[in-house]
Amino acid sequence: MQRPGKSKTPRRPGPKKASNTEKDPVGVYCRIRPLGTEDEECCVEMISSSTIQLHAPDGLKANRNGEYKETQYSFKKVFGINTTQMELFEDVAKPLVEDLIHCKNGLLFTYGVTGSGKTFTMTGSPGEGGLLPRSLDMLFNSIGPFQAKRFVFKPDEKNGMEIQNQVDALLERQKRDSQQSVPKTPSSRQRADPEFADMISSEEACKSENVDEDCCFSVFVSYIEIYNNYIYDLLEDAPYDPIRPKWLGGGTPVRNNEFIPPQSKILREDQNHNMYVAGCTEVEVKSTEEAFEVFWKGQKKRRIANTQLNRESSRSHSVFTVKLAQAPLDADGDHILQDKNQVNVSQLCLVDLAGSERTSRTKAEGSRLREAGNINQSLMTLRTCMEVLRENQMCGTNKMVPYRDSKVTHLFKNYFDGEGKVRMIVCVNPNADDYEETMLVMRFAEMTQEVEVARPVDRPICFLPAGRRHRNQAFRNEFPRRLDEQGGPSASVNDPVLLNQLIESLPALPPCEVVDPADDQTLPRLIEVLEKRQRIRQMMTEEFNKTAYTLKSMLQQFDSQLNAKETFLHDQQSKLGEKEKVIIGQRTELERLEKKSKTLEYKIDILQKTTGMYEQDKRSLQQELETREQRLQRELSERRRMEQRMQGMVTDTKLKWEKECERRVNAKQLEMQNKLWVKDEKLKQLKAIVTESSNGSGGGCPTERPERPSRERDRNIGQKRSASPSPLPTAPPVHPMHRRSHSAGGEKWVDHKPSSNLDLDTVMQPIIPNAIKVSTPSEKALSKCHKYVLRHQELASDGEIETKLIKGNVFKTRGGGQAVQFTDIETLKQEYQTAPSRKRRSGSAEGPVQMDEIENRPPVASSSYDYQKRRKP
Repeated sequence: MQRPGKSKTPRRPGPKKASNTEKDPVGVYCRIRPLGTEDEECCVEMISSSTIQLHAPDGLKANRNGEYKETQYSFKKVFGINTTQMELFEDVAKPLVEDLIHCKNGLLFTYGVTGSGKTFTMTGSPGEGGLLPRSLDMLFNSIGPFQAKRFVFKPDEKNGMEIQNQVDALLERQKRDSQQSVPKTPSSRQRADPEFADMISSEEACKSENVDEDCCFSVFVSYIEIYNNYIYDLLEDAPYDPIRPKWLGGGTPVRNNEFIPPQSKILREDQNHNMYVAGCTEVEVKSTEEAFEVFWKGQKKRRIANTQLNRESSRSHSVFTVKLAQAPLDADGDHILQDKNQVNVSQLCLVDLAGSERTSRTKAEGSRLREAGNINQSLMTLRTCMEVLRENQMCGTNKMVPYRDSKVTHLFKNYFDGEGKVRMIVCVNPNADDYEETMLVMRFAEMTQEVEVARPVDRPICFLPAGRRHRNQAFRNEFPRRLDEQGGPSASVNDPVLLNQLIESLPALPPCEVVDPADDQTLPRLIEVLEKRQRIRQMMTEEFNKTAYTLKSMLQQFDSQLNAKETFLHDQQSKLGEKEKVIIGQRTELERLEKKSKTLEYKIDILQKTTGMYEQDKRSLQQELETREQRLQRELSERRRMEQRMQGMVTDTKLKWEKECERRVNAKQLEMQNKLWVKDEKLKQLKAIVTESSNGSGGGCPTERPERPSRERDRNIGQKRSASPSPLPTAPPVHPMHRRSHSAGGEKWVDHKPSSNLDLDTVMQPIIPNAIKVSTPSEKALSKCHKYVLRHQELASDGEIETKLIKGNVFKTRGGGQAVQFTDIETLKQEYQTAPSRKRRSGSAEGPVQMDEIENRPPVASSSYDYQKRRKP
């Protein structure tokens, strides 16, 4: 027999990535574990089957001044505290196992804080098997009758799979059975571990119905852990040397009860650019129980420790890989097709990530502190890779994803690049003490849902007609039955019972003993019987030939019918392929439209945020503009008030100086008139003296004394001088300008004169034209006018009545009413002044002559202005 050569199995034929590859978001699920005790405070509430709500604890609200509010997070599906392991498996892991059988890769990992139930979700407990044992049970229930014999598929050391013929596989099995010293692969005939025996009940067993019966399958499992960013093989059997002692670092010998960690493994990249653990042990298993035993063997070596938050806290990330190798049968349906291009390998990775934790709560020290730091660092790298992937997909950038910063992300980078379906289960502990850590986990889960992974495509195994195994088995069962019905030879012709029945059906032989030489009857009778038996035999041979010919014609008819059905099936498959191409084109178009819609939604979100920012800036600028306008109005009003005040002060000063100038001019005119009169008197006296002296010398005529101006004339002059004195007799009299009231303008006034005011019989009274006189102000009167004046009387300090005219402007308010803004106050006061008498002295020119009469001056109305500050209406 000629042996075919060993072959390497390709991971994926054709190009790895396509430009129009369909993508699906990472499926993120949430599972809430029950509280430990009833008195614990709960901070997580399940609102719907896809939404949860986080409530900040009361103490945290008090410390942060209510900074944390109630937040909601959405998932693909949320599993509450009453969810069973079977329900979780049906929704999350079962589709991944079906994809594994159909040559598609899958990655399922649990994520959450320490003590949130990740290991229980993945592994389970007796009676409540987790996702891992249920996945294995479903896999073997589906491919059980179609498994290849052991060692037909053999993994190589480069992440490939070798296929061996039946002879090489038999030799491998005999070698394995003969070498008793070599540790055997766990067999299904061995007694299963009691802890896993009752994990899954027979009622909960499930299987996939869409299994390709024309293929042979083999299952290989491996189990590794990533501890302190180092990879260790949990299924590796370290050889024990009783002679050479083992030493720790620093020259310290190992005690009997101390554990020596195995040598760490390294990551490599195969020819298809897929990452794998070099030198990792891959065990071929043939049943669920055998796979459980292998898993339990590695689980005992996994690193766990007791912390303050979890009694059995995982200190490493564990990865249990199920690798399924399958190859099609040949055209006869008897043996595996020896074609390397038709061998396919798919794998499902079940990852139990270690929980993130805060050392301030766990009080970790020494090695536990180092473990916690490495765990948090690897989870932070996973979060960073997700953020970069989301940014590259949403913004169209091409940033480098830092997969190599951690062994976890480096090992699974092919899944995020499109090598399979990715699903994550977020485990949540509703205890209020884990609120801040749970908040960070929720944010990571929310971001992970936005990452899209390329959808794996269906890959046909071969182009041979389907149903080969079934036809071969049917032929093996039908052929002996048809031969039995036709009475012809069958595969059991060597059966002694059938031979005896056939011999008995022939004519019996007569006695053949010949005693007499002259006996001529015995031999003829024997010859006759033998000829008869020969005829019967010939008849049976002919009948057998006829039956064989009939069977052959039936087989040919069956073959023709089968060929016709295969042709019809091929035509239907071609039509189906065309329909699938149309569907794929429509899906591609739909995916393009969905991506375009997401891009537009993202742009709309950015525009809405930008619009919100601009609107906020606009509101702030409008507020600033209104504030500045109000400030400007106040400044303008203040400026107007200052202008009015300065105008009043200028007017008062002007009037004051006019009066002072008038007084000084009058005084100067009076003084000059007095001097002129004195000179006139002196001249008259001199003239009289001269006249007397001339008269005396001429005849002694009596002397005439000049007449002095009478008192009446002085009085008249004084009265005239006090009224409007003039410096020269020929000069016109100076009339002082009278200042009219501010209320004498052309505006319409409201003259408010209370009924309690007294009428003063003064000469000067304020007269306001176009005024509406009221005793009580009303809104109707104010609406018709622009100015307002209030006559207010009060008793001054000298006992006289003082009248104040309080003036203001009338303007409309925003509410439709009227308001008054006061601008100035005009004071009217009556005074009676009594001046001392001035005597007119005649004499020398040393001083002016003063008048004796006293001029009674009429009462003078003096006005003063006082500006008050502006009041807001």
